[in-house]
Amino acid sequence: MLKDRTAIVGIGQTRFAKTLDEPEKTLACRAVLAALDDAGIDPAEVDALASYTMEETDEVELAKSIGAGDITFFSRTGFGGGGSCATVAHLAMAVATGQASVGVAWRSRKRGSGVRPWTNTSVQLPTPAQWTRPFGLLRPADEIAMLARRYMHEYGATRDHLFNVALACRNRANQNPAAVMYDRPLTREMYMDARWISEPLCLYDNCLETDGALACVVVSAERARDCRQRAVYIHSAAQGLPAQHHGMVNYWNDDPLTGPAWTAARHLWKTADLGPQDVDTAQIYDAFTPLIPLSLEGYGFCGRGEGAAYTEGGALELGGRLPINTAGGGLSEGYVHGFNLINEGVRQLRGSSTSQVPDAATCLVTAGEGVPTSALLLRN
Repeated sequence: MLKDRTAIVGIGQTRFAKTLDEPEKTLACRAVLAALDDAGIDPAEVDALASYTMEETDEVELAKSIGAGDITFFSRTGFGGGGSCATVAHLAMAVATGQASVGVAWRSRKRGSGVRPWTNTSVQLPTPAQWTRPFGLLRPADEIAMLARRYMHEYGATRDHLFNVALACRNRANQNPAAVMYDRPLTREMYMDARWISEPLCLYDNCLETDGALACVVVSAERARDCRQRAVYIHSAAQGLPAQHHGMVNYWNDDPLTGPAWTAARHLWKTADLGPQDVDTAQIYDAFTPLIPLSLEGYGFCGRGEGAAYTEGGALELGGRLPINTAGGGLSEGYVHGFNLINEGVRQLRGSSTSQVPDAATCLVTAGEGVPTSALLLRN
């Protein structure tokens, strides 16, 4: 088991913006070098790399550009935002088993200023999307909107519950100078009057489209003691791909609302000494607001169908039952396929967040719900 055998010792990121001039490769290198500097580790010591299948900067180019040494482990994880935590998990396994000693995970993305991939529907038709695209489900927002409507029908969730999620993320972003939505408050009136993107999802139910890059450094627990920053230990990690899964359009499953989070959670808690009741803060993947109540249920913070009600009474705010996405998340800080949630989890356990949870000792970080996913349980 991984239990605390490896640690994240460095994090780095570029700024987030709707449009950045530098190419993705340059952004990737800046984030990686910043993370190594944060850890106090020379780039020549890097011997493991992990990123996403959607990452445009490949291992060869990154390794050359940062001045890495011989690379003895490299991997990529699929399914976009579902792969964020898995990149760190792969490095943790490589380091724990002696395949490598210094691993770097990263994600660089320029979709704020880039072309949306779903604008070309013909490219997607040979995939399983052939069964949904012709009927108007062209974007991820359309697919999640269907699940959200089903969730509302089954359990009485309302738009006010989704607003609770959007507001919690925006409130934290308002305290984070690095967030795209810094100092831009959100009110209920703004939310309720916002234009539809795909009913019942309005503008503020959807994540930002952001340019930017992030990275983190993983080493053994022993090596972590000599690094520049306080170690954040990888206590448990998991991936989840349920039987008969079909992406974000599991509408014909026996239970469409039980997604990959449930599969990942079973393994995550099975291999941990902790449970949901021990989590001080959670960075939950929030490409769309409905993913939060679905994830709260999947990871065991509440019962089936109780995720919407869980958001009431400021539960997700600082000082609430479970402060989430304390830098603003994908909804209000920046959307880089969830990697910013990992970095914020590290900051919380270092005690350096702009919305610090007092005495935070454990943090759950999750990747995208609705797609094959992954999760990390971090502790200090």
